Amino acid sequence: MPARPTIVLTGFGPFTGMAQNATAVLVPRMAAAARTRFAAYDILSEVLATEWRAAPETLTKLLAGRQAVLALHFGVSDNTDGFQVELIGRNVLGSQKDAAGEAPATQCIVEDGPALLASTLPAEYILARLSKLKLPCRASINAGDYLCNALLYHSLNIARDMPQPFVAGFVHVPASLVGHGKDYRGSHPDCLLDWKTATKGGLEIIAASIEMTRTAREPARND
Repeated sequence: MPARPTIVLTGFGPFTGMAQNATAVLVPRMAAAARTRFAAYDILSEVLATEWRAAPETLTKLLAGRQAVLALHFGVSDNTDGFQVELIGRNVLGSQKDAAGEAPATQCIVEDGPALLASTLPAEYILARLSKLKLPCRASINAGDYLCNALLYHSLNIARDMPQPFVAGFVHVPASLVGHGKDYRGSHPDCLLDWKTATKGGLEIIAASIEMTRTAREPARND
């Protein structure tokens, strides 16, 4: 029996200055909804440790032996009020310590790797669909130099070595999606997204990505 196509969704756990990471709540919710909407796909989701070594190692294990068609990664940012689609992964590591208190051992993600790798998400199509739903969104060419950028670069690097590369990309959501206080399930009143709209937008990003992937893989027709 042929392997089912797989969609991999990841978020991040807490890290210094971010005791409650919104993507640790959002990604499981999104995965649960995706299993219903995209029943023809296996949906794998994982909340990754915000650690320089553990995050890419876990991603590699998630992808191993799978017929991945999409690896979609989410993280939080204080500098966005909606969905921020990252366009570029940079082969650089910042000096910031991770959630385990460790700093990166080198200054680059992949030795002798390309300086830049472009996201393979259909960004324009995604933004058009999110805008049609009146969800705040924008593109970005700077994913920072912390784990978000590192994971994006790792994912793109893995994909390009595959016989049939999967689509890979990273999306930032507002850190304020998590409300203050003990009940983190409620979003902050100043955030333009709530859990319902964030999940809806996430599903739309998946739909746009696999739709374009199917189109790209279909053989050309000579009518």
